[in-house]
Amino acid sequence: MQARELKAYIFENVDIREQIEQKEPYVVFLSLCDKSDRAHVVTGTGDTLESAWDAADKKAGRLVKNIKLDAVWVKADIVKDAEEIGALELQAKIIEKEFRFFYRRGVAFDSGFETAFLEAELNGNRIFRYYNRDEIINDGVDHDTPAFNMDNLNKYLDLIGREEMTEIPERIITFSAMGFFCGEDGQVHELYDDGPDCGRRVIDIADDETAKDIVCAASRFLALQIDFDGKYKYGYYPIFDNEMEGYNTIRHICATWSLLNHYYRLSGDETVLPAVDAAVGYMLTEFVEYDKDGIAWVIDRDSGEVRLGANAMAVVLLADYMDLLNTDKYSELIRSLADGIVRLQDPADGSFYHVLNGEDFSRKEEFRIIYYDGEATFALAKAYSYTKDEKYLAAGVASVENFINKDYTKYADHWVAYSMNEITKYAGESRYYEFAMRNVSNNLYRINNQETSSHTSMELLMAGWETYSRMRENNIQIDFPENFDPEYFAQTIYKRVWHMLNGYFYPEYAMYMRYPDTILDSFFVRHNDFRVRIDDIQHFVGGYYMYIIYYKDIMSYL
Repeated sequence: MQARELKAYIFENVDIREQIEQKEPYVVFLSLCDKSDRAHVVTGTGDTLESAWDAADKKAGRLVKNIKLDAVWVKADIVKDAEEIGALELQAKIIEKEFRFFYRRGVAFDSGFETAFLEAELNGNRIFRYYNRDEIINDGVDHDTPAFNMDNLNKYLDLIGREEMTEIPERIITFSAMGFFCGEDGQVHELYDDGPDCGRRVIDIADDETAKDIVCAASRFLALQIDFDGKYKYGYYPIFDNEMEGYNTIRHICATWSLLNHYYRLSGDETVLPAVDAAVGYMLTEFVEYDKDGIAWVIDRDSGEVRLGANAMAVVLLADYMDLLNTDKYSELIRSLADGIVRLQDPADGSFYHVLNGEDFSRKEEFRIIYYDGEATFALAKAYSYTKDEKYLAAGVASVENFINKDYTKYADHWVAYSMNEITKYAGESRYYEFAMRNVSNNLYRINNQETSSHTSMELLMAGWETYSRMRENNIQIDFPENFDPEYFAQTIYKRVWHMLNGYFYPEYAMYMRYPDTILDSFFVRHNDFRVRIDDIQHFVGGYYMYIIYYKDIMSYL
């Protein structure tokens, strides 16, 4: 059914033929997927577009019959342009890419496209050989070998019933293709054919409704990762369905906070609350211990450590839990956790000690990662918002002074942005607002031009926008950072919103992974082997959530 819908759509669209440069031969790929396994791809060639389609369609029909495939997703790709190059020339083009999996053209190993693969097949099976930055910088690149992983290439050829390749031809063909996807609903989606959007469905505008749809879908995916005991399935590398080992306490807490503070706050979907309660319960049972003074510490069991960020995000989670669900059940625990944060602060300059030993709560490591400072300050402001205890606000203010004195804008830290947004609600000195705006301004150009999805950068922007919005609403006057441009600020937000869609597992992306239905509607990090991890979803959702809230305000600047 989907193939017929695609054919009718494509052959009624006169513009399609006008856009095709590659006509000798015409080439059509059909990808068929039942959602549970990686898509099967067939290729047809012909002297006309119609004959190429018919050739591919006949192969698809035989495939469906032979393996009894229930193809609920069907994607058609029509080769648009093709270029013959040397295999080592392709190697150089791939090395030029700063990030892995960012080469976005298909490859044919012969002029007749007898052995040819879409970009999504090549990247979705890790067939391209990418080098990391260290290898490139330290001259670890084999410039004399084509950029293909021969083991993975031959495994894929074997999987699809083709003869293995012993070597790569000296001359190959790279190509781009016009794509069209049809799912269960019978609706045809045109796909972008090049650039960072390659292979994703065409949309007119990344508006608040678009963002809300994917936030809700990704959050439901996240909730389904929680087992009956409250522990998450931590993450996947979906190319070969490798489930991640290890477990990070802070990410457990942050993911649960996102389900509550973003998804539940946005949707009011009470069906997520049992999963939230299970995850909170797991945190309390497995991670929280008290010292002899009654201070509560959150222990990471894998490392046997107490990390400042874990105490901090536990405070944030529980404060928002009590706020949203109108309960005081964790009020004493919040104080005990926040007291731990205060204990780790140096009153002389407002800085924090980062890591303790979990066995005896002795000091282990003064500094671990910059994020802990922003998380701790965010938590202190949250603790004050709930308890109204001035010691937490004073500690938060001392930390902000440390941020200003040491110019924490250089770290481009989203948690600093969150903390400044929260603390300026209670300590509204104009210079705190000025620092918050500098944290945006000093990082805006870099974020605007970031090639990856960079989901935490979106959180920095949106926490900064909320601060900016409150500043305008309250008519707070500051000395703006030099060249601060609110229109450029809004343009950058929209650009990131659009670009981050390339990190969402639409079915047209998911169908080329090992088990599509295990990662459908999640968010992924392309340059990290399409990694899907609970904190990745949390960060994507956090930025999009705030975009939804401030969408109309942002659009007024565009």
